[in-house]
Amino acid sequence: MSSEIEGSANHNPPPGEFQRNWKLIIACAAGCGFCMSAISQHSIGPFVKPLSEDMNWTRTQVQSALLLSQLAAATGVICAGILISRFPLRSIAIAGLTGTVIGLLLASQAKSLPFYYLAYVIAAFVGAGAGNIAWSRAITGSFDTHRGLALAIALSGTGISGIALPSILVWVISEYGWRTGYVALAAFPALISLPLVLFLFWPERSHGAGAKALAANSLSNKELFRSYRFWVLLMSVVCVYFAVTGVLSNLIPALTDGGFSAANAAIAQGSLAAAILAGRLLVGLLVDRFWAPAVGAIFLTPPAIGCLILMSDPSLIAAICAAAMIGMAAGAELDLLALLISRYFGLRPFARIFSYMSAMISVGGGVGPLLFSWIREFTGSYQASFTMTAGLFLLGGPLLMTLGRYPQLAENEAKAAAA
Repeated sequence: MSSEIEGSANHNPPPGEFQRNWKLIIACAAGCGFCMSAISQHSIGPFVKPLSEDMNWTRTQVQSALLLSQLAAATGVICAGILISRFPLRSIAIAGLTGTVIGLLLASQAKSLPFYYLAYVIAAFVGAGAGNIAWSRAITGSFDTHRGLALAIALSGTGISGIALPSILVWVISEYGWRTGYVALAAFPALISLPLVLFLFWPERSHGAGAKALAANSLSNKELFRSYRFWVLLMSVVCVYFAVTGVLSNLIPALTDGGFSAANAAIAQGSLAAAILAGRLLVGLLVDRFWAPAVGAIFLTPPAIGCLILMSDPSLIAAICAAAMIGMAAGAELDLLALLISRYFGLRPFARIFSYMSAMISVGGGVGPLLFSWIREFTGSYQASFTMTAGLFLLGGPLLMTLGRYPQLAENEAKAAAA
């Protein structure tokens, strides 16, 4: 009898991927939601007008902080990609969140434009260690069968922060000023992300299928840069990220210029953030079942319509719908990037390839808001800016359809994971 019981116990199915790694997902969602790469885009809008009025800076000068921070992030993410292969991922993520908090607190004390820029550069460069590269690498190394959904849940933190931050910051800034606004902004990674990451983020302890597959494939830089898939994926993501960040950081100023109150403009931006969350989860479900490039094209192309709506003096309801379309693309892009890198290039070079692509999209993400704002100042309206972003969506989405079927290396990794 005892041997039968032992035999039955030995044949119990192993815990599933989500059962093993639920703490990891919570930590990744918290870290992703309030890392610098997320909150810089979601938070700059409420600060643009108050900073312009109080410090006598132009909107382009304020938006330039994003460009400089994205350039710093481009350098920082490459450094993070190197460090991830040599040091514990947990340590790098904690250092990145700490740097984000310090940089935002420095921004609250800015009395000159160079100091303001320096604060953003510090937050972005050091904070790159707690960017999407860290959370995506932890998830892809711990999930295989449900990798798309796991990435969607873990990276959904950006949608949650996008829903919460605009309205909170608009209220804090209106009541207490923009300096207190930056202190409040720093409190999110300090009081939410850091504690959860400290207690729950232990990726080195995970026993996911991806960890077993790490040695299955390798890819040199020479082979990588010869791959058409690398350049197609890079061009697609840069186009979409350029468009999304341009709209995201300028939506509140664009709507208030069109007669919206700051509160209603924040509602529209909140709908964009809610759509990020919904789009991310929906894409995560679909890419585990269908060919990911086709799913990506379906989500990344229609936001061109949203840009056209925003050009036509929309009502609040129309603006909310347009923002939601763009938010769906914003929710899909980085999940797709992480998933497609892991499926087309493998897990072993994941951090390196993700860092290269993140560096390029960081530059695009910095140029997008600045160019969007500059065109407005040059033309006197945001019409041309929205036209430009519509074209980028129409280019970036369909490009994914040229990636082709998943290569054999993905199948090899699946076999290695099952071994």
